[in-house]
Amino acid sequence: MELGSALHFLDNKSILVTGAAGFLAKIFVEKILRVQPNVKKFYLLLRAADHKSAIHRLHNEIIGKDLFKVLKEKCGKNFSLFISEKITLIPGDISHEDLGIKDCTLVQEMLNEVDVVVNLAATTNFDERYDVALGLNTFGAKFVANFAKKCVKLKVLVHVSTAYVSGEKTGLILENSYRMGETLNGVSGLDINFEKKIIEQKLNELRLLGASDKDITQAMKDLGIQRARFYGWPNTYVFTKAMGEMLVGEFKANMATIILRPTIITSTFKEPFPGWAEGVRTIDSLAIGYAKGKLTFFLGDVDSVVDLIPADMVVNAIIIAMVAHASNQPSETIYQVGSSMRNPVKYHNLQDFGYRYFSKKPWINKDGKAVIVGKIRVMDSMASFHRYMALRYLLPLKGLEFANTAFCHFFQGVCSDLNRKISFVTRLIDIYRPYLFFDAIFDDINTEKLRMSARSSLAENDMFYFDPKCINWDDYFMNTHIPGIVKYIFK
Repeated sequence: MELGSALHFLDNKSILVTGAAGFLAKIFVEKILRVQPNVKKFYLLLRAADHKSAIHRLHNEIIGKDLFKVLKEKCGKNFSLFISEKITLIPGDISHEDLGIKDCTLVQEMLNEVDVVVNLAATTNFDERYDVALGLNTFGAKFVANFAKKCVKLKVLVHVSTAYVSGEKTGLILENSYRMGETLNGVSGLDINFEKKIIEQKLNELRLLGASDKDITQAMKDLGIQRARFYGWPNTYVFTKAMGEMLVGEFKANMATIILRPTIITSTFKEPFPGWAEGVRTIDSLAIGYAKGKLTFFLGDVDSVVDLIPADMVVNAIIIAMVAHASNQPSETIYQVGSSMRNPVKYHNLQDFGYRYFSKKPWINKDGKAVIVGKIRVMDSMASFHRYMALRYLLPLKGLEFANTAFCHFFQGVCSDLNRKISFVTRLIDIYRPYLFFDAIFDDINTEKLRMSARSSLAENDMFYFDPKCINWDDYFMNTHIPGIVKYIFK
């Protein structure tokens, strides 16, 4: 691939971004506006009732974030004018035809102007309601592909998925696509339209029974996990993302199409500045719990590889993949963007980083006292986890003598509350278990070919870095990532 200049490619281009208020989407938009101010237009699709609500989200959830401070400094007093010229807000919803856009004039403008479509809209909750996840992650992918097909100037469609559509596969996971109806466990009969009918039938049944909103939500969550596991996926999120990939493959027609699968995304490595993060991501929840003294044990294989990749590297990979495939030639290329193949880090490394950092810079709790952290107790199996929970919580209570009726009632209340907590923890462990004992490496042959092309033929190779080999994990965690999550995420 001869890549030429990414800045030249971006010049005068119009780009539609779905899920524009999301973590990656913000970094993607900020990067292009900062390095190529001559981009023609960003059409940012936001879930909003109307234009006023979309403006509110733009200012509060996107440009109002610290992420944009470098761009603000660069633009100075012209920042607001620059944003108004470069960004067109689109209230909509990708779970509907034509992305739920009600303004027909705006739809026609987009169909005439858009050069690149980047689908970043998704729900990433592992146990999301099945109806919500299927609408966004699965059918949303179809509706975005159908919209992109109608864009007369379209050069490339980018669909951002997740590397974990692989489920609980072990060994080397290749950059292969999913055929329509393919399952991970070989069970036949996966029909995406039928999955939608199952949801509709379940919702109708619940409404007829007069179920509460809370009960309906829980039933939809349980249904998602049940359907995912029936076909071999561990949770609703990766199941619906895998089906979304199937629909992109089915409906892409003659478009140049990229499916990009990041692994676990962490804070920015360098740009627009190191350590920017937003929201409690998978490994960050562990760090927060540990620093605050709430996480005293860990369930998992501490010697397994945890595949991490900084957010700005994922964004750079998206941009260079766009440049490489903007040929109007029918194609589908899958890029797995992670670090396990080129520069792996293990759970015991994360454990060490956390202990060293918070021993030197302890978290100060609301009482003004430093939280003293220690070594975490590690359990390497579900059986040891259940034994620990029984010994730690249940057996001491059951050994108590009842002095009177009042204490008996108190004891029963404690047990009831404790059972709820244990059920909650057990459910979380059940959902996250596949990743705590993950035993696979993500192959990145296609991504490495893209990096090689960038090294040999991209004019701005240093500007669009995405090689995990350049990461010193010790330095990154101790001086960038953990300080970043302390600053931007800890409350």
